[in-house]
Amino acid sequence: MHDFCFTIPYGLIVVIGGVVGYLKKGSTASLAGGVGSGLVLILAGYLSLKAFEKKKNSYFALILETVCAAALTWVMGHRYLQTSKIMPAGIVAGISALMTAFYLYKIATGGNQIPAKAE
Repeated sequence: MHDFCFTIPYGLIVVIGGVVGYLKKGSTASLAGGVGSGLVLILAGYLSLKAFEKKKNSYFALILETVCAAALTWVMGHRYLQTSKIMPAGIVAGISALMTAFYLYKIATGGNQIPAKAE
């Protein structure tokens, strides 16, 4: 599976979560953190998709995705340990940890597998 197949929906979930956090609690930190990191993830997924269409890998996008997911894991994991609230901190930390592991796997295996040219 290619990284952009998961990154773009993951970014959208993070953006929506930030907006919902703002609407429910008035938290500008949720809005800024969720929308900011979600848009970075969507951008990285888009860059990876465009590189894949050119039959290349975007290691810049993979690194950006990994750093963003790891940061979300750290911040939301810390928040979960402080509050013990599953929603949203525990859920976001769990999803982000899975995504970080996936991105590290993609980096370790050489990125997206580019299909051989059909002759």
